Amino acid sequence: MSAGHDGRTDVSGQAWQAALEWLFARQRFGVHPGLGRVQALLARLGDPQVSFRTVLVGGTNGKGSTAATLAATLRAGGLRAGLFTSPHLTHFTERFVVDGQELPEEVVAAALARVRPEAEAVGASFFEIVTALGALLFAESGVQVAVMEVGLGGRLDATNALDPVLSVVTNVGLDHTEFLGSTPQAIAAEKAGILRDGRPAVVGVGGDVEAIFAATGADLWRLDDYLLGVRLLGWEGAQVTLRGPDGPVTLHTPLLGAHGARNAALAALAALRLDLPAQTVARGVAAAQWPGRLEVLPWRGGRVLLDGAHNPDGAQALAAGLRDLGVGPLPLVFGAAGDKDIGAVASALRDSVSEVILTRAVLSPRAAEPASLAGLFAGVPVTVTDSPAAALGALADRAAPLALVCGSLYLLGEVRPLLLGEAAGHRERWQ
Repeated sequence: MSAGHDGRTDVSGQAWQAALEWLFARQRFGVHPGLGRVQALLARLGDPQVSFRTVLVGGTNGKGSTAATLAATLRAGGLRAGLFTSPHLTHFTERFVVDGQELPEEVVAAALARVRPEAEAVGASFFEIVTALGALLFAESGVQVAVMEVGLGGRLDATNALDPVLSVVTNVGLDHTEFLGSTPQAIAAEKAGILRDGRPAVVGVGGDVEAIFAATGADLWRLDDYLLGVRLLGWEGAQVTLRGPDGPVTLHTPLLGAHGARNAALAALAALRLDLPAQTVARGVAAAQWPGRLEVLPWRGGRVLLDGAHNPDGAQALAAGLRDLGVGPLPLVFGAAGDKDIGAVASALRDSVSEVILTRAVLSPRAAEPASLAGLFAGVPVTVTDSPAAALGALADRAAPLALVCGSLYLLGEVRPLLLGEAAGHRERWQ
């Protein structure tokens, strides 16, 4: 065995590395919404998605934690569950989880070798290939239910080529406006595209966009109609009570903050719609884990909070979560993609931070230059660094008992292995 380019043991040799090089190079071709290519690719692979039931999970924020919690409830119910998420934090195989475990590199490599010629034949994009790869892997792994996190929007997202038995939408906010539209209503219409006429759907939306989801004809359950109460438990997560089919259902989630509790509640409601017993749902919700979202890691005698807040709504939820935890202003390591509304993100976080250490995800060409962000944190001491390692070096000098890292999932993907002393990725990140 030899060390692979991702810093992990190379169990599948040069063919695996070559396949990943080919796949990751396709990130540069950008995002091309539409279902025709992925449908053609799935057909050439024998339509593996028909062998399992699919749940689609969309929304502006909270998709990953909701999907992970739902998958945990399915496992608690004895079902062989697949979990497809994006983007990965550090390693590509994080995107394909069966029964709570990442699929081994050699398994993913073998499936990718089968997908590649068919993908080239139809001109599939990076995310279309990854979606079809997930469907093939889940079929070959004997998955019974696959929880698929939507990549971008919904209506024209590659995951929507699968036919869901249940659709979940967490919320609607302004993000990816260049693709989805510049108003909540336009974005809601795209996200509502994953709902199916006459089939179950669970949504966390309300207000002005609720009618857009109702107009799909789906059998709609609104979270706010079923959420009876939330009791935040600080660093222990939250207690959530839902109106279930047989009476109130009380759950404990380890997800932090009011937004974490809401995501867990939405996942639990989805599980109840799949006819899982309340006790099973409670076990699954309590066991759910999701890295990079108000995740607490020990480091050098203190703790570091990692959070993927990368848009204004996410930053506002993070700031509220810090207040709920009783956290005063703390040091922030921050870096963001240049195509995000960074000013609004910084504005939401400014009162929560005592100082800012700016950096960038070195593997992401989309990352904004750290020095260009200094003016967004007026009145707060700012240090500019050129890499996550340098940022953590500056943070170590502060010896703070608690610090925060946020702004970009790609940044978290580079910081997290440094905090854990694990191998890091080395491939360029666009998607």
